[in-house]
Amino acid sequence: MAVTQIASTEFERVTLPVDGEFTISRGTAAETEVVTVELTDEAGRVGVGAAGPSSYYGESADSVEAALPPLLSVVEEVGNPHRQQPIERRLADAAAEEAAARAAVSIAVDDLAARQADEPLFQRFGLDPDAAPETSYTVAIDSPESMAERAREAVAEGYSVLKVKLGTGRDRERLEAVREAAPDARIRVDANCDWTAEQAVANTAWLADVGVEFLEQPVLADDIQGLRRVHVEGEVPVAADESCVTAGDVPAVADAVDVVVVKLMKCGGLRPAMQQILTAQSHGLDVILGCMLESNASIAGSCALAPLVEYADLDGALLLAEDVYEGVPMPDGQIDLSGVERGTGAVPIGE
Repeated sequence: MAVTQIASTEFERVTLPVDGEFTISRGTAAETEVVTVELTDEAGRVGVGAAGPSSYYGESADSVEAALPPLLSVVEEVGNPHRQQPIERRLADAAAEEAAARAAVSIAVDDLAARQADEPLFQRFGLDPDAAPETSYTVAIDSPESMAERAREAVAEGYSVLKVKLGTGRDRERLEAVREAAPDARIRVDANCDWTAEQAVANTAWLADVGVEFLEQPVLADDIQGLRRVHVEGEVPVAADESCVTAGDVPAVADAVDVVVVKLMKCGGLRPAMQQILTAQSHGLDVILGCMLESNASIAGSCALAPLVEYADLDGALLLAEDVYEGVPMPDGQIDLSGVERGTGAVPIGE
């Protein structure tokens, strides 16, 4: 393996249109802003990553752009993309509050290192590509009729696992419409912090009636006691997303949920994600590897970790009308890592 120093770094802000509109309990998006990162070595090989920041966590494309110059300076100073441990440590020191920006750089560094080694990133991590779970496909909030139609279309396109967004009212009507349209689909529900614990416990009765696998983040992020009540009194398993941002948050929710959601954009990169996954599993919890509305440039990095987890919700790029990168193939929702030749598998459209 010929290790070649990083010769240049660059980033670009890109606006990507959503396929239709994407509505959750906190609002509606018709587009998403991502910031792509490219690292080029002296041999001309390019590692790519991207940030998909969320305003919920106090980040934006503006904050990512402001954070990237010092982060990329770290990468340039270290030079060797295989020195990921000191790079990750220095990235955390340089921009502790900018997880999405750190994730973008983290993904690009690992992508370049794997490309220099001429092997897929999942293989460098020693993971089994056949162990990757299939991704769910998100049905965003809309009228019950429109949600039913979207569910019907998703199933026709080969997706057998649906993640249904609820909150803002008419929730039972919406979910029952989706179930009627997709009677054989596995269904998961995400309330995005919209319910009280009392409402969530009551709602789990009809969630169970339609065969919901688990309920994601029913209550406010800081309401751990509320999560625990839903976990104990409710009729379906409970997952923590907004309540469990990093590995350090796992112990606080370990007895309050059944599953935790790990996202690179929340925790700050591939190694922080691995740490959170293993911490959760050591506490007896299952893990969903999730995402924001993101480009394939970052989703591909998440896919490299998919064999580690029990569930995947990596449809962020599938929900876009267009992207600037191609990523890991997902035929019928199956994360097909066998199709990755080197790196994360993300390549610019047209190459």
